[in-house]
Amino acid sequence: MKINQITILIIVCIAPSVGAQEIEYAREIVNILASDSLFGRGYVNDGDKKAAHVIKKEFEQFGVQPFNDSYFQEFYISTNTFPDSIFLSVDGNDLNVGQDFHVLPGSPSIIGDYEIEFIHHKEIFDQETLLKRIANSSGKFIVLDEYPVSLLDQSKKDRLEEIKQFLIYHPSNPAIGTIFLSSDKLTWYGSRFIHSKPSIYLKKEFILPSSKHISVHINNHFIEKYKTQNVIGLIEGEQTDSLIVLMAHYDHFGMMGQAIFPGANDNASGVAMLLSLAKHFNTSKPKYSMMFIAFGAEELGLLGSSYFTEHPIVDLSTIKFLLNFDIAGTGDEGIQVVNGSVHRKEFDHLVHLNDQHRLLPRIKIRGAACNSDHCNFTKLGVPGFYIYTLGGITAYHDVYDRAETLPLTEFEDYFNLMILFIEGLE
Repeated sequence: MKINQITILIIVCIAPSVGAQEIEYAREIVNILASDSLFGRGYVNDGDKKAAHVIKKEFEQFGVQPFNDSYFQEFYISTNTFPDSIFLSVDGNDLNVGQDFHVLPGSPSIIGDYEIEFIHHKEIFDQETLLKRIANSSGKFIVLDEYPVSLLDQSKKDRLEEIKQFLIYHPSNPAIGTIFLSSDKLTWYGSRFIHSKPSIYLKKEFILPSSKHISVHINNHFIEKYKTQNVIGLIEGEQTDSLIVLMAHYDHFGMMGQAIFPGANDNASGVAMLLSLAKHFNTSKPKYSMMFIAFGAEELGLLGSSYFTEHPIVDLSTIKFLLNFDIAGTGDEGIQVVNGSVHRKEFDHLVHLNDQHRLLPRIKIRGAACNSDHCNFTKLGVPGFYIYTLGGITAYHDVYDRAETLPLTEFEDYFNLMILFIEGLE
């Protein structure tokens, strides 16, 4: 065997083992960030602050340096929260918050027993019947039946959305609140605003057209000015006039009453990738200086990254390339690269490295998309990728996105590929 063939064989065999020890560390980080003790990393019981301090502690342990004597870049948000227990029963049958039903995140408080005005899906597009049902709903909860999606053309989809928007937001809606029935998986999100009426998404099997009453107990707490933070660290490289920026948001949805949204895949896994890379490059000095940013308030509308780009602590033009890790816990079907077609040279190099070292099963290309924290940088012309893993578990924005069921299937190979890519940036 020739020497160059031996060298290639050694590289192929050794490179994937660089991160073999990192899987245990990554799982430890996911377990901590997705634990009940951090309350879903939201804004109940200071979950976001507890998570930020976990990340800060890891930076300190690795020798990752703070900016301006602090790891925290603080900013303010408004948010609607549900710190107290939530209860819902239908005709005396108690249901489970987070599993059987979700409260719309902008809902106000409501406590009491109410009659039901059931609108069957066959009545939704009958204008006369629909208006009568709504007019008869004063002091009651409207229950809007689920319409079979397969029977909807685009005009009916648009009309159905108009009806839902009216029931949620319009002051002319006489109902005390609305229950939307769904056979789909329930997902949640955050809200920076509060609606005039409460709304609930309920799994279809828990209520019938013949159901008569509901009992509901929802207590919201709207916080107009809540202080949260980005967590930022720096590793100085051989060349200090340019930066490689690695980022991942650490926040999640917190709590809906007694239901905790752990956010193991979204995005404790991305933070685990961020910290694993910080740990690696602190012991292997990079070519360029590296900034590590764990963003807050991504789930409320990319607020942490928006604040950073509006109040940058470095000249954004010095950022050579950025990598945004948001959902890194599976990989059975490879990874998706947002901005891949925008930065085709870097994408092709990433694919070449993956093929050369036989790491991930697939790398899919995607164009620009404003769907995570990279977006605020992309708008300002900063080059970079947003990468997320594909396949595996489907838990997302729900109470089932837990550490114990997150496989981290391709984490080691993904980690090794990122090291090779970062080290190869020119």
